Amino acid sequence: MPQFDPMKYAYSSRRNVVYARHAMACTSVPLGAQIGLDIMKRGGNAMDAAVAMAAAMPLLEPTGNGLGSDCFALIWVEKEKKLYGLNASGVAPMALSAETVRNLGHDAMPKEGWLPTMVPGAPAGWAALNRRFGTRPLTELFAPAIAYAREGCPVPVNVAIQWERDSRRVAAARAKNPAPHDYWWKSFMKPDGTPYRAGDIFRWEEYAQTMEELAATDCESYYRGGLMEKIVSFSRETGGYFSEDDFRNYQPAWVEPITTDYKGYTVCEIPPNGHGITVLMALNILKGLDLPAERDCAEVYHKILESIKLAFADTKTYVADPRYMRTKVEDLLSEEYAARRRALISDRALTPEAGDPSCGGTIYLCTADPEGNMVSFIQSNYTTFGAGVAIPGTGISLQNRGANFSLDPASDNCLAGGKKSYHTIIPGFLLKDGEAVGPFGVMGAFMQPQGHVQVLVNTIDYHMNPQEALDAPRVQWTGGKHIQLEREIPAHAGQALAAMGHEVEVLNSNLSMGRGQIIWRTENGLLVGGTEPRCDGMAAAW
Repeated sequence: MPQFDPMKYAYSSRRNVVYARHAMACTSVPLGAQIGLDIMKRGGNAMDAAVAMAAAMPLLEPTGNGLGSDCFALIWVEKEKKLYGLNASGVAPMALSAETVRNLGHDAMPKEGWLPTMVPGAPAGWAALNRRFGTRPLTELFAPAIAYAREGCPVPVNVAIQWERDSRRVAAARAKNPAPHDYWWKSFMKPDGTPYRAGDIFRWEEYAQTMEELAATDCESYYRGGLMEKIVSFSRETGGYFSEDDFRNYQPAWVEPITTDYKGYTVCEIPPNGHGITVLMALNILKGLDLPAERDCAEVYHKILESIKLAFADTKTYVADPRYMRTKVEDLLSEEYAARRRALISDRALTPEAGDPSCGGTIYLCTADPEGNMVSFIQSNYTTFGAGVAIPGTGISLQNRGANFSLDPASDNCLAGGKKSYHTIIPGFLLKDGEAVGPFGVMGAFMQPQGHVQVLVNTIDYHMNPQEALDAPRVQWTGGKHIQLEREIPAHAGQALAAMGHEVEVLNSNLSMGRGQIIWRTENGLLVGGTEPRCDGMAAAW
């Protein structure tokens, strides 16, 4: 298990690690973590807690997810010593194609309106997780969400910041085409037309009613019942592309996690269509490079960035709906290919290009229960409030995950009806010698694989405790030779990176580098957790 000092905090933070004997629940909103812990205190398991938290988070943090989100999960079942993967990402409407979008005058997928919306997978994912591993009925697990929807919940500080910022984006889309966005505006803006602010009480009766219908029908109403009919009807009335069969034919998928070894640990991710494979490819490159003893130096950041660049260049080229991928996952993860990519790294910043492997706005939560079960769970709108489209009378707001499709017919990720898009949300899980260390995750779209790599390096190479690993300042590659540094990175490191040829931007705020949570199980059986200091989250411990 990871070795660390719980008393060491090298970076500015207002948090310490949290210990627990029995159970732990972590997410970015304190009320969400408390819901999960309450479920487990009443006898529910980690899977029950994850579902209850996921059902409440669209209300507690609507800037990250909604009842029209997608989700993914990695589930550790202690009695089986087995890790399961769940892919509950949605598909594009059958009536939509790249040609349709291009004919509407777009040369890239838009982020607002009906074009980027896809059949949401999250409700089906909750039901699938509950059916396979749950011990409590959905009526019990959805009860906290229903209560908060009716009684109201206070808006957290960082949620309020995102709420105000993204409302301007949706307002601009609504000004161009009001019909798809009017109900969203009525739902998420106050009667005076202003966004909810920190400490305001947010209530949503229609959300409560929809959650009751989902609980009573095992979420079937969303795909083969009354809720589906409302979604499809509103789509037809306001210029969308959904049909009844788009929903009736949808099912989430149980998948085998993909893994790589990193210095004695097994790092686990969900296979494509997500880009968790980016993490594994970067680690495969990085593990063959010597990292200096001092973590906060240019050499460490440079080697991490170059490994990430090379991995991203490949995954952005090759990752898509696995039914359409012409490149094999095992080729991308081969040691031979990693060595060839590693050989490209020098002491100078490179402009990455994809190789040839054939030769060789999101919420994250995690739970752990007294029996040793653990869940790594992520759920997302994609960009903050997603498409800015909500379905009248339902409390359902839709993601805009289709914005990640390509319109290039030569791309494996080119938009087509019934197809899954390239997906940025990735739950992570760490094993050692076949035993669970625990779940981890970082939010922030294309920052997520980069955050995963840096958290793992902090944990495994530099022996940081969970809180310190999350506190440590981060770097982000954004394209070409351009990189962003969090402001706490030493000035000498930034200057040295610039001398290596990187185009360096120092951020005034650390918020854009993602948020996340960690739960590790220690050698003596205790749970130890950490949460990002840059969000309102907490680790609720029992």
